Amino acid sequence: MTLRFATPAALALSLALVTACGGSGGDEPTEEAPTPPVESETAPADTDTDAGTPAEPEAETVAAEEAVPSQFAGFPEPYASADYDRGRRVFLQCQSCHTLDEGGPAVLGPNLHGLFGREVGTKEGFDYSSALQEAEFTWTPEQLEKWLENPRSFLPGNKMSFAGVKRPDDRHAVIAYIMAESGYEPS
Repeated sequence: MTLRFATPAALALSLALVTACGGSGGDEPTEEAPTPPVESETAPADTDTDAGTPAEPEAETVAAEEAVPSQFAGFPEPYASADYDRGRRVFLQCQSCHTLDEGGPAVLGPNLHGLFGREVGTKEGFDYSSALQEAEFTWTPEQLEKWLENPRSFLPGNKMSFAGVKRPDDRHAVIAYIMAESGYEPS
């Protein structure tokens, strides 16, 4: 069987993987094939080898660089100095029930876009508990901080079945993340 690889680099990588994984599965020792030269070693790392022009950064890299804590600029402390990546990881606990996108659906909980500055229990398209419908406050980062510490004790009778975010630094990070991703406008 003949395998075709797009580049000598792919062939070298495949050979290295086969060798590292124990060869082709046979019991007999195999002789290591010489590694062919990789074309990119001869070209400068910052140029496209086909056109000789500067290489374009990967879209994922650009997106990752844009999603940094600088998005928290103008937020009140402790949220301004929170860790964006940590907030995104903590939000993984929330995303099974909540969405953040503008116009996103309510799932088991309401969509959180535009949460800050909104009166509690008023997001259209979600059936809130009586406790939330009767509560009288507006969502602020500080209110969300108290809520996320322990939703059941903050507002008894609500339907949210979540134990809370116990670590203050995790709460700060997830609140900052929600602020950044839900349309929060620093005043």
